[in-house]
Amino acid sequence: QVQLVESGGGSVQTGGSLRLSCAASGYTYRPRCMAWFRQAPGKERERVAAVYTGDSSPVYADSVKGRFTISQDNAKNTLYLQMNSLKPDDTGTYYCAAAQFPGTCSAPQNVGYWGQGTRVTVSS
Repeated sequence: QVQLVESGGGSVQTGGSLRLSCAASGYTYRPRCMAWFRQAPGKERERVAAVYTGDSSPVYADSVKGRFTISQDNAKNTLYLQMNSLKPDDTGTYYCAAAQFPGTCSAPQNVGYWGQGTRVTVSS
């Protein structure tokens, strides 16, 4: 059974930083991709960043480019999201996600596995 467990959320002021972690377990085969999504109250879930196995170029939402960095430690089966220069608009619940072929990490409906989410609150 695939499990994704996020940690690292919290409350910060504008301009602050947080680092989210996602510990993955239960895989038989390495995921095709892993990603971070977020959902603000009253809004749809959106992709923040994703990494694809065998591709060295992560993808980012325009709203976080230059501020967020996605990375993974394959030895620890852990995915990270370093978030710098946080803004109130970054507030939401952040979800770790993974997909195995034929799924992708392009949109929420294409993902196969989800973590429980971790809350991020950025105050002005």
